[in-house]
Amino acid sequence: MKTLTLLQPESFAYSDTEKPSSLLPNEVLVKVHKIGICGTDYHAFWGRQPFFQYPRILGHELGVEVIAIGSEVTEVTTGQKCAVEPYLNCGKCWACERDLGNCCENLQVMGVHTDGGMREYIKVPAHKLHVSDKLNYEQLALVETLGIGAHAVERANVQSNDLVLVVGAGPIGLSVLEFVKLRGAKVAVVDRNIQRLDFCLEHKKADASIIANDQTVEQILEVFGGKMPTVVLDATGSPASMHQSFNYLAAGGRLVFVGLYQGDYQFNDPSFHKRELTIMGSRNSKPNNFKEIIAAMETGELSVDSWISHRITFEEVAEQLPKLYTEPSLVKAIISWE
Repeated sequence: MKTLTLLQPESFAYSDTEKPSSLLPNEVLVKVHKIGICGTDYHAFWGRQPFFQYPRILGHELGVEVIAIGSEVTEVTTGQKCAVEPYLNCGKCWACERDLGNCCENLQVMGVHTDGGMREYIKVPAHKLHVSDKLNYEQLALVETLGIGAHAVERANVQSNDLVLVVGAGPIGLSVLEFVKLRGAKVAVVDRNIQRLDFCLEHKKADASIIANDQTVEQILEVFGGKMPTVVLDATGSPASMHQSFNYLAAGGRLVFVGLYQGDYQFNDPSFHKRELTIMGSRNSKPNNFKEIIAAMETGELSVDSWISHRITFEEVAEQLPKLYTEPSLVKAIISWE
């Protein structure tokens, strides 16, 4: 089968590898139809992804078809279309016992800690597949990204009376915006990229947009009627942005870091205590997020078709992925086998 491996930073290689054959009783063989390119993939390519080892087959945002099932599999049948939950947790550690499989002590994320879906076929535990009879493979490939936003908004406990600021209008920021809007809260988005901000307004992903500059605080106050946000979700992974986000909160506010970077985070303790802030991290998502997202997409309550700004073939990935990273009009790129 055709396979693409990231050998080391900035070095892809295509190869012909053996198609998986034997299945464990709880495993499923799936054919990969669509792959979403994630920020993780770009960071891995440039050598800036935490918890990463080379060589690695990338790809964890997947729309797949069930080809064969293990002897004990009851969750899916052959021919079904599925989204893949790529978080392979152990189910036994203290985190997993507390329903925190997204933070499993032995977590293996497909395409990051173990090989992912940039190949024609892969084996997946049956319980990590989420079926839809209505969504297409492109939509299913977006479910994982949406799960990041859904979980982050859960962490923030966004309510309809909150004033919410989302920092970063890339795919993860967009996924956060989708679920803030579903909760009925007023939300603004801040970014340096004018095209991304225009996209958010054009497609009604946010109530207002703010250009990141030395007047950001003044713009926030104008958008929210003289008040600072009660919730800030930073989806950038930029240390400069994350430090600024600390300053955007109202008293009693909640700050959630959805993006991450390889370094330490510091804040001014008197300012933290004076405003009685809450600072949280948000990692991955949970099985219930996948189920709820698919249900919302099937009913039309959640639509993200407008996200897809670029489509490339599998054969184009090695050449095009580095170029996409610097493309100003990029929202979301999808890889297709067809």
